[in-house]
Amino acid sequence: MRIALGFVFLWAFADKLFGWNYATPSARSWLHGGSPTKGFLGSVQAGPLQSMFHSWAGAGWADWLFMLGLLGVGVAVIAGIGLRLAAVAGSIMMVLMWAAEWPMAHLSSAGTPTMSTNPLVDYHLLYALLLILFAVADAGAVWGLGRAWARIGLVRHSRWLS
Repeated sequence: MRIALGFVFLWAFADKLFGWNYATPSARSWLHGGSPTKGFLGSVQAGPLQSMFHSWAGAGWADWLFMLGLLGVGVAVIAGIGLRLAAVAGSIMMVLMWAAEWPMAHLSSAGTPTMSTNPLVDYHLLYALLLILFAVADAGAVWGLGRAWARIGLVRHSRWLS
């Protein structure tokens, strides 16, 4: 489960970087000058944070932070290293994406149905909970590099890196 969730993050990074025509068309890939945040954040249609997300859409700092987050969380979770840091970063990212979709709204700001299927829990929150579970359970020690990572001096002295 840990490796599969890490792959979700890594795939999102790669698709946005290269434009493999799944969520991101090739012409809108980051390598072709597209913005990884503009489409999603620019199309936020509901919720109290709508204007904030619109202001972040396409900003260079948001693009870099989002892409580094996807890559870092994906690599850390797959490798089983730095799961505490990955859980915090990934959970923040997932909660912000949940807030951007604002599943509690019945209607968008344009008055159209949001098509939300569950007003409270969706896959973003489930991913955040799984990340936290993996960190708490020290899941990187199984089929991962977590044990070797924990023996590194800096990691031993800074538990938040484990």
